[in-house]
Amino acid sequence: MSTRAGIVITGTEVLTGRVSDRNGPWLAERLRELGVDLAYTAIVGDRQEDMEAALRFMSEQHMDVILTSGGLGPTADDMTAAVVGRFLGREMVLDPALKERIAEIVAPLAKRWPNVDLDAIRIANEKQATIPAGATVLEPVGTAPGLVVPPGEPSGGPTVVVLPGPPRELQPMWSQAMSTDALRAALRNATSYSQQTLRLFGIPESEIAETLRVAVSEGVELDRLEVTTCLKRGEVEVVTRFEPDAADTYRSFVDVVRRRHPEALFSDDGSTVDQQVAGQLRGASHTIATAESCTGGLLAARLTDLAGASHYMKGAIVAYSDEVKVAQAGVAPELIADHGAVSQEVADALAAGARERLAATVGVGVTGVAGPGGGSEEKPVGLVWLSVDAGEGHRLTRSVNLPGARVDVRERATTVAMHLIRRVLSDL
Repeated sequence: MSTRAGIVITGTEVLTGRVSDRNGPWLAERLRELGVDLAYTAIVGDRQEDMEAALRFMSEQHMDVILTSGGLGPTADDMTAAVVGRFLGREMVLDPALKERIAEIVAPLAKRWPNVDLDAIRIANEKQATIPAGATVLEPVGTAPGLVVPPGEPSGGPTVVVLPGPPRELQPMWSQAMSTDALRAALRNATSYSQQTLRLFGIPESEIAETLRVAVSEGVELDRLEVTTCLKRGEVEVVTRFEPDAADTYRSFVDVVRRRHPEALFSDDGSTVDQQVAGQLRGASHTIATAESCTGGLLAARLTDLAGASHYMKGAIVAYSDEVKVAQAGVAPELIADHGAVSQEVADALAAGARERLAATVGVGVTGVAGPGGGSEEKPVGLVWLSVDAGEGHRLTRSVNLPGARVDVRERATTVAMHLIRRVLSDL
């Protein structure tokens, strides 16, 4: 059996949603790269009984490694090191050398506050330097050290890697953890997995469920593959994990997907539509500009998410009001008067205006009803018109009725726009 791992994210601010968890997904990806089977991720508040319960549960599920994040600071609610020590049956001891290193880190910070309580700082330093006996210290990136704590004796159990909460501190510390003897020993049975991603657009997730049934009926041994599907940003993402000797089985599965969904399958190498559009724009030295109404600049933000966007992104007009559509994007007032702001005619005019006024190769126009109000029987909430104009007859205009709340309509509209851009660029 491959090495099994669990992740425990601590912090009431994460549990209650005040802070989004970035560490769990990041650590999950690192474990995947190592061929470690991530079985559970738990988020618990700053309560020692809940932390202990999470650790105990994962130990009972035969985890070889447990990774924790958070709870290593100097305040009373930072108790992860003590909880882990107690869980593994290890005495908590003061590490004098670590205390000195933390003091050196904190000293310049303390000078910022002239009336700081030096005794409080000393107590805080001692708290952070008190660690489970036998633990390997991971050098602080901020003020909090990390720890790799081996199983307790004689009961055994998992190796616990204790990491700080701030991602800017946790991520650089990971390589330190990987170099320790205790963690390397715990990962000795890791399996070499392959993970591949297919991306499809324009079909419901239920279609993939049927494709899986077809694959089985055609003799594809899907029990050798771990296939997961999810709907993300309006696309269907199919992620498959498998051991190297199942590579032929995976190729057979992909053949079935490709045969059943030739138009919908736009990526069989894991690349996103954003990456593909960026590659198309750079490869042919095209430039792009947007004029957006209901998406309020979200499409422009998406086009500039990737590094190197300055090579192809000319700019954006957020033409939310009709006056700005006319004055900035060059939409003729009579088009709005005759057809309404949410219409094919206005979407086309926005795309042409963005291309011409910002001197781009390709212009994109988006206008719609994002909701929750403002809809009508003729133009309901979720109706979005999109147009991509590359000049010389290269124009693609579509309307879509997008489900969900306002945030969903706006985000999914950008996905539709990216796919329209991809199609237009493919024809240039």
